[in-house]
Amino acid sequence: MYTNSERAAITAAGGAALGFILLFAGISTAVLLLSAEGDTYGTLFDSYLVRIARFTLLQAGLSTVLSVALAIPVASALARQRSFIGRIWIVRLSALPLGLPALVAVLGIIEVWGRKGVVNKMLSALGLDNPVSIYGLAGILVAHVFFNLPLAARLLLAGLERIPAEYWLTSANLGMRPAAVFRLIEWPVIRGLLPGIAGLILMLCATSFTIVLTLGGGPAATTIEVAIYQALRFEFDPPRAVMLSAMQIIVTGTLLALMRMLGTPADDAPTTGRAVRRFDSRRGRFADGIVIAVFAVFTVAPLLAVAASGLSADLGRLATDPLLHQALLTSLAISVVSAALSLTIAVPTVAVPQLGEVGIKGTRHLAAGLQAASSLILLVPPVVVATGWFLLLRHVGATGRFAPYVVVVVNALMALPFVVRVLGPAYRTHLVRTGRLSVSLGVTGWHRMRWVDLPALKRPLMTAFAFAMALSLGDLSAVAIFGADGFVTLPWLLFSRMGSYRTEDAAGIALLLGVLCLLLTLPSTAAEKNKREENA
Repeated sequence: MYTNSERAAITAAGGAALGFILLFAGISTAVLLLSAEGDTYGTLFDSYLVRIARFTLLQAGLSTVLSVALAIPVASALARQRSFIGRIWIVRLSALPLGLPALVAVLGIIEVWGRKGVVNKMLSALGLDNPVSIYGLAGILVAHVFFNLPLAARLLLAGLERIPAEYWLTSANLGMRPAAVFRLIEWPVIRGLLPGIAGLILMLCATSFTIVLTLGGGPAATTIEVAIYQALRFEFDPPRAVMLSAMQIIVTGTLLALMRMLGTPADDAPTTGRAVRRFDSRRGRFADGIVIAVFAVFTVAPLLAVAASGLSADLGRLATDPLLHQALLTSLAISVVSAALSLTIAVPTVAVPQLGEVGIKGTRHLAAGLQAASSLILLVPPVVVATGWFLLLRHVGATGRFAPYVVVVVNALMALPFVVRVLGPAYRTHLVRTGRLSVSLGVTGWHRMRWVDLPALKRPLMTAFAFAMALSLGDLSAVAIFGADGFVTLPWLLFSRMGSYRTEDAAGIALLLGVLCLLLTLPSTAAEKNKREENA
């Protein structure tokens, strides 16, 4: 499938990508280790750190249980009701929180569930005086469920939609009642998907930074990553930041190991390919409608709240704010460069394993190293990596000057697992279809890339680039470590305005940031849906 020169070029690119990732993360880790004092790791399990680690795992576990438990009836209802008007928009709606910056979503959640939010106003009208508090553990759980319930429902729905049509025909012929249909047909599929989905959500919640930072409400609701930020930005206690970083790596490493131990879902059952028809859709139509309606309201309410509060802000004054102009240009520049860097690393990451599959000598270890390195940011979260570089640059007095470059690389690595997941399947399919033919026709090297690869992979490349841009554009974690007057991004400016109680300005900035990120992610979700419909 490749010529010798192409193999050499791909191997060299893969080696360079692996070396770059290991060097960047290795320098950060080495600085953290060297910055540790003699008794740092001796106090790794003192009462303060144990309390923070316990709360980190508690909120992550509760968020995971709630998200998965609520996603099961939502996915089942959407799988049963396949033909109601607006279903496609409900499914697409479930993808919106994935592309929404956490800080923007938090602002919308506060508008809905906060002290002066819609929910408390409705409860006050019933005679209850502000019974819902959005800060602390309750607020963290609401925000995490807002993000992860749609994700879990979307993944479960995809699995349920792969159930062969013959199963539903047989269940109708046997006269199965809804409880039997769920127990014998739907639950085996859901049970196979749950470990992977729960593990993913648990990891996302354990490494959550922005949500806990804004909704934690105090020391009683602090996670490890937020404690790292507080140790550097408020207390300026590098030894404690190093200690917390070590604990974060231990926690994330343990969770990753548990995720690898979880079982994989069973293979899809054979089918003749006939169109799926659910014969049980009429029985629970009313109950399914209520479930879907509640899910839609819960997901869309914060988005509408952000739009309403943003439009009510003084947008004309904000449009002339030079600090906003600076933050916008900085954010766009960082997101474009980080997305390009993430793609540059991802292409050899997905190409090198194809060399190993055909027996090219010396590439199997490189492929394994690239696959592990592409998920390195899950083991060493952005806040931890940024902390190591912050301590290094502080020693040389160049924190502000090099901060944008560090943030670019951290954001690129943060998006890398998602970019590889988008490009990997598309590249493998493309290579199977065109690899041998291109070599046999003598279309190789640059000509093959220009006339064969790029046209076929244009859609997944654009999708991956847009999604990486959206992730970088809305990220606050790395910027929070380096944020200063001379280095301001849109999320950092939004966080600053929220902290100084300039709520109208924060609402306008949130609207701008949310629109930018949704414009980047909506086309990709629509393309994904269209492709799934074409394949069906």
